[in-house]
Amino acid sequence: MEKPKIATCSLAGCFGCHMSFLDIDERFLELIKLVEFDRSPINDIKRFTGRCAIGLVEGGCCNEENVQTLQKFRKNCDVLISVGQCAINGGVPAMRNAIMGGDDPLKECLEEAYLTCPTSYNPAHEIPNDPALPLLLDIVYPCHEVVKIDYAIPGCPPSADTLWFTLVALVKGEPTKLPYELLKYD
Repeated sequence: MEKPKIATCSLAGCFGCHMSFLDIDERFLELIKLVEFDRSPINDIKRFTGRCAIGLVEGGCCNEENVQTLQKFRKNCDVLISVGQCAINGGVPAMRNAIMGGDDPLKECLEEAYLTCPTSYNPAHEIPNDPALPLLLDIVYPCHEVVKIDYAIPGCPPSADTLWFTLVALVKGEPTKLPYELLKYD
C-alpha cells in the first residue's frame, strides 16, 4: 500500500513552525513509516512530484510568489492546513497592514524601512527594486483569504505535540479535534 504524501512550505513568516515540526524529534522516524514527504524544505524537494494527501503551509502571503506557491499547494494537496499565526491571520508580517496613511501605504512602509528609519544604513538612499524580487502585495493576506483552507493549527509556533497529533490523526483517518491541553497558551 502506498503511503500518503505530505508537502510543506514556508511563505511570509519566520520558519518557526517548521522548526516546531522538527521538534517532534524521534517521532519523526515513526512519521516516516506512515507518510512520504514530497515538496518540502525538510527534504529540499522544490517541486511537487505527485498528488499529496496533506499540505502544511506556514506564513502568510506578502508577495506574488507567496500567492503562486499557495495556489500550487491548493491545486496539489487534498487537505491544506494553515500552520501558525502567520498563516492564520498574517502574524508579524501583517503589522505593515496597519500603515494606512497616505495614498500608497506600501510605498510609505518601504520608505520607512529603507529610507527614513533611524537605524537603516542605506547610502544609496534607494528602495530595493531589482526585477528578480517578487512583487509585494499592498497588504499581507492570511492563507484562507487566498485559497480554501481545510484546517488551521494555531500557535506561534504550534507545539510539536500539536503538529504530531494533527498529522497522525489525519493520516489514520481519526478525528482531528485537538485536546484543550494542546491549545492552551499560558
